[in-house]
Amino acid sequence: MMPDKIKIAAALVLVAAGVAGFYYLDQSPMILRVAAVLAGLVAGVVTFWMSAPGKQFHGFAQESVAETKKVVWPTRKETLQTTGVVFVFVVVMALFLWTVDASLLWVVKKLLGQNG
Repeated sequence: MMPDKIKIAAALVLVAAGVAGFYYLDQSPMILRVAAVLAGLVAGVVTFWMSAPGKQFHGFAQESVAETKKVVWPTRKETLQTTGVVFVFVVVMALFLWTVDASLLWVVKKLLGQNG
């Protein structure tokens, strides 16, 4: 698959050229510098897309979008309830750990003979 490797290398070179253009045009307006980066990025993506791995990635991305559309997302009410449960659990765990820590500190002070 030598042609694909060449396409991928060319895509990387195009992206690098866009970034290099950003620094080469350091005296130019910022819009021109950003346009150089975007042009290099777009050219690199298009070149990569024409390779076999690029086509495979595009197919994978399309399948991922289709699977995401199948997901049943929770309602706002369910999300808020779940978030509330998590917050309550965090507070309860914090209080529990604080109690255990304070108790162990008290025990250690008693064992060392310090007033606690």
